[in-house]
Amino acid sequence: MVVQTSSRAAYKISGRGASRIAASIEAGIAAGHLAPGQALPPIRDLAAELEVNPNTVSAAYRLLRDRGAVETAGRRGTRVREQPATAPRNLDFPIPADAKDLVNGNPDRRLLPELVFPRGISQRLYKGETILPSLLTAARERFAADGVPAEHVVPAFGAGDAIDRVLSAHLRTGDTVAVEDPGWGAVYHLLPAMGLAAVPVPIDAEGMTPQGLAAALNRGARAVIITSRAQNPTGAAVTARRAEELRTLLAAHPDVLLIEDDHGADITPHFGLNTLTGATTHWAHIRSLSKAYGPDLRCAITAADATTAARVAGRLRLGAGWVSQVIQDQVHRLWTDERVEKQIAEAARAYTERREALIAALAARGIAAQGVSGINVWIPVPEEAVVVSGLLAAGWAVAPGAWFRAGSAPGVRITVSNLDLAEVEPLADAFAAVLSASGSGGAV
Repeated sequence: MVVQTSSRAAYKISGRGASRIAASIEAGIAAGHLAPGQALPPIRDLAAELEVNPNTVSAAYRLLRDRGAVETAGRRGTRVREQPATAPRNLDFPIPADAKDLVNGNPDRRLLPELVFPRGISQRLYKGETILPSLLTAARERFAADGVPAEHVVPAFGAGDAIDRVLSAHLRTGDTVAVEDPGWGAVYHLLPAMGLAAVPVPIDAEGMTPQGLAAALNRGARAVIITSRAQNPTGAAVTARRAEELRTLLAAHPDVLLIEDDHGADITPHFGLNTLTGATTHWAHIRSLSKAYGPDLRCAITAADATTAARVAGRLRLGAGWVSQVIQDQVHRLWTDERVEKQIAEAARAYTERREALIAALAARGIAAQGVSGINVWIPVPEEAVVVSGLLAAGWAVAPGAWFRAGSAPGVRITVSNLDLAEVEPLADAFAAVLSASGSGGAV
């Protein structure tokens, strides 16, 4: 059946069996022919067009729901999810060559340490430790310095992979997970792909709100994912006061799985960690290296309770087997090299300076912005599309808040890691001009 798209192009769904029909629809989503929110044909209409039994189409749609590609929206029928699991991590839009890219969320390549692989490095064969003893020692020292129990430590291929593995170790299809709103878009993609449902929890500058988390726990959330600091997209960080409030709530629900994502640990030295670990029976504290040392390392180190660590390590052995010890050796070198430590400290200082300069420049123009830590600034706006398109026309590409939120108010995210200080004032001027032209006068 031919499905009309918003661009007036057409996409033809094909296939005879449920799996082939589902694959055809997934291909259309992945290629961008079937847009987020777009309605799929009614089951009987598509069945008649493909000359198959309606039960076959129903089974295809069920497969797509299980994979996180579509959702059933009551009378609106079956639609492509706003963030389908088969689409790219963020729904991309073209950025002109002459526009400043403040969308991508990458660290500043100029501030990343050099990767040096010594000659004659020993490669691990099919038997060996899950984690190098030297890296285990270094990781435990870092966790202990922040008050995180680290008797059990396992590696993973980045923060997203670690979250995936920890959730898989405890949850089952249909379980609900409390997540930050606005929050990391990758998590909103991941959960439906795992057959899990997100329960959005409001956040403020101090992290998840106690009222929001209490409501999610009372609704039966089986897990909660909290960003410790450098929260994406708002830059929020959990304060000591907020940590105590959240720990108290979680202590009343000891069976809930707690996942702490501390991906910004090394670029937020000014904001100490206020961990929630230990408030529940099962927990995992994940420390990624992507923002400080480079995304291509694909490595995160997780401290967890004994059961969680054992399940994650066991599943890793059955799948990938292990995280490359060549990479583990590199991580150990980066974590123990005094020159690298000074370089990371300088990167953290630079990111802080850029973030604070932008927030101050926007405030001087009557525009409220959020970002107490990390490399992102969140700016509430009346209409995202107007602001994003207006800034793009002025030469600035920023990320629409729709990539990161479920029920929270509109906003845009600006990644400051690649924003030079000389560009701060022109960007703030452009932002104020766009708001003024939209009729908001800078007020949000």
